[in-house]
Amino acid sequence: MKNSLKYLMTALIILLSTSNYAQIKNAKTETVKVYGNCGMCETKIETAGNLKKIAKVDWNKDSQMATLTYDTKKTTKDEILKRIALAGYDSDTFLAPDAVYENLHGCCQYDRVAKVSAKTVASDSEQAKQNVAENQVISAEISKLSMQDATESEQAGQTNQLTTVFDTYFAVKDALVKTDGASASANAKALLTAINSVKMEKLTMDVHMVWMKVLADLKEDVEHISGTKETKHQRNRFITLSKNIYELLKVAKTETPTYYQFCPMANGGKGANWLSKESAIKNPYFGSQMLTCGKIVETIK
Repeated sequence: MKNSLKYLMTALIILLSTSNYAQIKNAKTETVKVYGNCGMCETKIETAGNLKKIAKVDWNKDSQMATLTYDTKKTTKDEILKRIALAGYDSDTFLAPDAVYENLHGCCQYDRVAKVSAKTVASDSEQAKQNVAENQVISAEISKLSMQDATESEQAGQTNQLTTVFDTYFAVKDALVKTDGASASANAKALLTAINSVKMEKLTMDVHMVWMKVLADLKEDVEHISGTKETKHQRNRFITLSKNIYELLKVAKTETPTYYQFCPMANGGKGANWLSKESAIKNPYFGSQMLTCGKIVETIK
């Protein structure tokens, strides 16, 4: 009886694991070394590497081995390991920025050793030195991703690559205010192009982490809005689109204030939010029927 129960539990665990990975299309699984110490490290490593329906990371603290399962058409092993490195954890391919590693909790600060690039094997001491130097260059490049130079930021101003994403979101919102399904669809197509044009490696670390968290849902909502001219369906999708744009704008921000607004009557009486560049309420969920229904709940500066 005990053996039967044991087999049943094992089968259940395998089934749950399989169903989790089944959501990932074009799946490829690889096992790589990722350095860390404890359960807290496990949570951070897996959170940094996971992407809904795109990538799944399972890290074992005893072996320090991470199993990566990912959609080969949407990401790569290197992209996953870069995100993990930006969270503070070395692999044999990418080193975490020193500043990020030093900010890890004391119990998470694993022993760091000089590592040879996983893409080459040293045949002698001179080659080993060259590989270590290459790894230091990689580490320096990742450090650039985690910190935005103040002068560069000042020069860039509103040329930030996310500006187009935010502006086209506002265009979709304005179309829904007018109950113009055709315009909302066209602007959503422009928004999808803007999203696909974002170069993730150029985002600062805090923005990069949020971007990776919301990217799949952003695309899904925008594809639904662009794929129809029926405003009811567009407005339903605009609810979650607005939530994820809000999360992104909170860390990216813009030079001018953005107003996070709320209508208690939307979403079947559950209420729904949206973002606006104007403080005046222009409700995208009801349009002219209840144009001024709502209030400002937050001003993002």
